[in-house]
Amino acid sequence: MSRFVLALDQGTTSSRSILFGPDGAIAAVAQREFRQHFPQPGWVEHDATEIWETQRATIDEVLAHADTVPADIAAIGITNQRETTVLWDRATGVPVAPAIVWQDRRTADACARLRAAGHEAEVTERTGLVLDPYFSGTKLAWLLDNVTGARARAERGELAFGTIDTWLAWKLSEGAAHLTDPSNASRTMLLNLESRQWDERMLELLRVPPACLPRIVPSSGICAEAHIAGHPVPIAGIAGDQQAALFGQACFEPGMAKNTYGTGCFLLMNVGAAPIASHQRLLATVAWELDTPRYALEGSVFVGGAVVQWLRDALGIISHASEVEALAASVPDSGGVVIVPAFTGLGSPHWDPHARGTIVGLTRGSGRAEIARAALDAIAHQSADLLEAMQADAGHALVELRVDGGATANNLLMQTQADLLGVPVVRPKITETTALGAAYLAGLAVGYWGSTAELAANWQVDRRFEPAISRDEAATRTALWRRALERSRDWAR
Repeated sequence: MSRFVLALDQGTTSSRSILFGPDGAIAAVAQREFRQHFPQPGWVEHDATEIWETQRATIDEVLAHADTVPADIAAIGITNQRETTVLWDRATGVPVAPAIVWQDRRTADACARLRAAGHEAEVTERTGLVLDPYFSGTKLAWLLDNVTGARARAERGELAFGTIDTWLAWKLSEGAAHLTDPSNASRTMLLNLESRQWDERMLELLRVPPACLPRIVPSSGICAEAHIAGHPVPIAGIAGDQQAALFGQACFEPGMAKNTYGTGCFLLMNVGAAPIASHQRLLATVAWELDTPRYALEGSVFVGGAVVQWLRDALGIISHASEVEALAASVPDSGGVVIVPAFTGLGSPHWDPHARGTIVGLTRGSGRAEIARAALDAIAHQSADLLEAMQADAGHALVELRVDGGATANNLLMQTQADLLGVPVVRPKITETTALGAAYLAGLAVGYWGSTAELAANWQVDRRFEPAISRDEAATRTALWRRALERSRDWAR
């Protein structure tokens, strides 16, 4: 049997390649950051060619780290930042414009026009999403309208659209494969959630030519052939990063949930074989498709760990992200300071693209430590808002929350999260669950792993954080947070 499964974890700020062994343990990791571009307020762009180059470089590096060769790789799984939109020339493989990142808000007015025209209910019914610039459909429409000649070329089939999974599969296969999976397709605002096929009405509404769209394939199954140093390796797993993390956390049964703490925070709950319509402005999404589809409810926080990067890069309060826990823990609480990090608007369940970041409650005694503490509190409060809405939609209380992502190493943040939620927060031994989920999906397809039961047996607890404050105290903290939240709303209209 081949030694490893290779996961490509293409994130918002870096590209990584990770090799996993049969027990789900990491054998080697390689990572490269790439540049973030902010050409004007509310705009966020990436260079898709740079993304590919960094991802390709990490493949070579991880193989060298593990002293292995492409023939030792059973399969490749791809997981990716979702909604980020790439449009490229089929003949040359060159993007026709910078990639528009999921955080980008340039299509807020287009969404407002569709809402004013009465289309929001139809969009939600067909796609499970809300009308928001977050999703790929309006980003693609913007590119077609604003890149010279793009719409006509797309209609002739000369241009290819894709989210980052599609872009990587295209490049890995040297242009042979133009495809995506349902988990990523369900984030475009172009997929019918029930049929899991492109929705003709949504294509018409957003003026998207079908000729530019990728083929939809299952999340687990051999779908293309990558060329690694001249050696063919099957691409056998694809899932958007948050759905991959749900799979990597072994949340295979309805009612199980995970929260990923990355640049943003993403809370997903497995709801089973049929989508649940949200009454709390959460998202219904495809979780994955193996033999049968599985659906999830999702809440999205746009600025999670990114608020710590802001403390480091913009305010200079810390030199390294790892310093924030000790600084925040040096004070018993935030001293009444509340940060609402709505730098690019508010996500679920508020969906306010015009909200902006605020700091309230400052006094002459407020300092670096109180601001750091308030930043961590903000991450936990935003996630708690999501869980409250999700429990109302799902109709039952959560027993525990499984967590992953880089910020879960912050014990103070995890304890704060448990305190606000009132349920245990459980951190697994392997926190790279996004990449692990992609590896699992690929490995299942080629027989590297035999079943989801085998995968569930790999999952092990590192630490459980039990709630340590009363529910009255949690309610008091939540009330203060929501007062501050209201002050951030609709600021940039």
